[in-house]
Amino acid sequence: MTNDMPEMPPSRPATTRRIPIAIGAVAAAGVIGLGAFYGLGGFKRGTGGDPSCTGAVELARKIAPLAHGEVAALTMATAPLRLPDLAFEDAEGKPRKLSEWRGKTVLVNLWATWCVPCRKEMPALDSLQAKLGGKDFEVVAVNIDTRDPEKPKNFLKEANLTRLGYFADSKAKVFQDLKGIGKALGMPTSILVDGQGCEIANLAGPAEWASEDAIKLIKAAMQPMKAGS
Repeated sequence: MTNDMPEMPPSRPATTRRIPIAIGAVAAAGVIGLGAFYGLGGFKRGTGGDPSCTGAVELARKIAPLAHGEVAALTMATAPLRLPDLAFEDAEGKPRKLSEWRGKTVLVNLWATWCVPCRKEMPALDSLQAKLGGKDFEVVAVNIDTRDPEKPKNFLKEANLTRLGYFADSKAKVFQDLKGIGKALGMPTSILVDGQGCEIANLAGPAEWASEDAIKLIKAAMQPMKAGS
């Protein structure tokens, strides 16, 4: 009855040898899974780059010391990146593209009514637009609700957020476009863009955009626009 027992130990080394392989497979699957979830942004960030956007990287470096307090979570651009020419619609349903804002410093923001942090952030964005909006700067907040198109409009109206222009993408393709370059990891997502459409900084999550910290940083980002006007 005990003759079968000695045959078990020899099988253990083979099992042990398989463990690292299994662990490696799980780790690889995890990396692939994360890549799919985050749009492979971590891998894409280190590739390519638009040489004409080097000025935005230099600007990011100069204003980086201002990224503190209420905007401490900002990630400053370290590689030249031109954003995709995001496509969306205005309040009248007219097609619009981000390239229409060339020549202005722009804070692109993606929001949705189902996103609680987004809703809480909107009054600050509205106030920021009221304080700095003009020929040199604009908040371009794009709603990505995919169901009831009236819901976000009603939200802005009921909250008396009247300074922001209304822009929407009911297919949420703008989110996918930014996710594809590693710049939309969640909601809300905000990207500070220079007049050439190049990234200056980005932020995953909400911020107090009407704060003194945010105002100072954005004013500093606008300086090249004012110098050229």
